[in-house]
Amino acid sequence: MPSLKDLKLRIESVKSTRKITKAMQMVAAAKLRRAEEAAQAARPYAERFNGVMAGLAAGMAGSDAAPLLMRGTGNDQTHLLVVMTAERGLCGGFNSSIVKLARSHAQELVGQGKTVKILTVGKKGREQLKRDFAEAQIGHVDLSEVKRVGYDNAQGIAADVLARFDAGEFDVATLFYSEFRSVISQVPTAQQVIPAKFEDSEDDGASTLYDYEPDEEAILTDLLPRGVATQVLSALLENAASEQGARMAAMDNATRNAGDMIDKLTIQYNRSRQAVITNELIEIISGAEAL
Repeated sequence: MPSLKDLKLRIESVKSTRKITKAMQMVAAAKLRRAEEAAQAARPYAERFNGVMAGLAAGMAGSDAAPLLMRGTGNDQTHLLVVMTAERGLCGGFNSSIVKLARSHAQELVGQGKTVKILTVGKKGREQLKRDFAEAQIGHVDLSEVKRVGYDNAQGIAADVLARFDAGEFDVATLFYSEFRSVISQVPTAQQVIPAKFEDSEDDGASTLYDYEPDEEAILTDLLPRGVATQVLSALLENAASEQGARMAAMDNATRNAGDMIDKLTIQYNRSRQAVITNELIEIISGAEAL
């Protein structure tokens, strides 16, 4: 049974931990607001861009003149998985859920006899995937010094992916990230970016209301690389909001758990203290009776 001193030290330690988790929760809440606004602001642009690209791609479907980024290499033997996670931990299951989805996808591809290559964005994903796919990792993007992700960061990642595609290093590229729904809901998502896939929204009339000049091939050749960068940026912003939401929820749970532990330890301390006092009184009374 721990002594009163041990219990008191442990209570103080848990109180210090609760202060830290509470502070991290408040910081995450402040960062979440900015990250959520950035993610929500990017969604209409990304959706509209995808709608326009879907209209253009529909006119080139099945054509040999379609850009390579849209029609692909004609093979799907080598897959590049771009796994986006956080640079830091203490955000619940945010990182592990993305890695779990990417690992499952990679294992399925390997089971089919495909070649898997992995490009990691964020330290936590690289650390977890190194256990099973160390040899498959061909690159890493460090964003630890970036306070707020922007288009420049997405463009750099997209340029790396496009350069590898032009060099013939892979046939299919897929992004893995977490889509932000709410503070308590972040959905791990896999999105294929090469060959390009665009989903046209129901209310988008880009393919019927507009004629494009020059022809679709020239426009797609220019816009498809930007489309990859746009999808990467959207994934980065969704990830940033999801990370802060997960961290806020995790730190809130940690703060609550610390409070419960303090209450239990305090009760245990009071009971132990009462037992010590009772024993001392018994000893005093017994000594007085002996006299």
